[in-house]
Amino acid sequence: MTSGARDGAVEVFEEHRRILLGLAYRLLGSMWDAEDVVQEAYLRWTNTDREQVREPRSFLVTVVTRLALDQLRSARASRESYTGPWLPEPVDARAFGPLDTAELRDTLSYATLHMMERLSPPERAVFVLREAFDLPYDEIAEILGSPSATCRQWHHRAVGRLAEGRGRFTPATGDHTELLKRFLGAAQNGDVTALAELLAEDAIAYNDGGGKVRAALRPVVGRAKVLAFVAGLMSRYPLEEARLTEANGEPAIWTVIGGQRQLVTFGIRDGRIQQIFSILNPDKLSSIDPANKA
Repeated sequence: MTSGARDGAVEVFEEHRRILLGLAYRLLGSMWDAEDVVQEAYLRWTNTDREQVREPRSFLVTVVTRLALDQLRSARASRESYTGPWLPEPVDARAFGPLDTAELRDTLSYATLHMMERLSPPERAVFVLREAFDLPYDEIAEILGSPSATCRQWHHRAVGRLAEGRGRFTPATGDHTELLKRFLGAAQNGDVTALAELLAEDAIAYNDGGGKVRAALRPVVGRAKVLAFVAGLMSRYPLEEARLTEANGEPAIWTVIGGQRQLVTFGIRDGRIQQIFSILNPDKLSSIDPANKA
């Protein structure tokens, strides 16, 4: 390959890099793995006879999807044996370019990514390709090597499974931020009554320490138990830092409690906090800048 041809290949790939990274991350829930997949796609692209490629974007989306599916299938076993609940790696949404549509924002939201873990790899791929990137079923079928009718069934099944945990509306950013401010203030003040008003009756708290830091090894289920867990945490350990930040395109809370850094994101349903996701595993905090404004 001449230097000019290589430069042209690099330029084309870089034009699509952020889209491809966003696709891989949505499929894997891990920025580390997504970057590996995109790098492998880059190597394949630079070693491909591009004169035979009619549409570079379609080609690259196909390569990244197939690589990510292979990675996801192999990762499922390790996630099942993970110490405590496995939670997605939170990210700075700006890494993926503008979130121009509600579908791009929704498929990047932390609560949605967490729910996508309940899908099979093909269901997850069809859901992301259809919802986030609006690909037609015929094109998705070609990418996955499955009949279009099967892809429709996978999509229908994925939408149904994800709908089980979704609220009837998504709060506006301002409302989301205000809810988190109230939660943070109530937690800092030990105001159990105020906290109870913010939590859904079936609230659940997940804590991901990955076996590297101390964290609850099982989800904390139910409003009363979540209240006791939060109140106990705040009473036992000093709160050294607490600020609103942004993760996955949504407001989040960054805290340092008893010397332990953590990012806390929330799933909101019908105006109340239904899920609390606390990411304490230090390996999963490298993509987040606490100084980002919510």
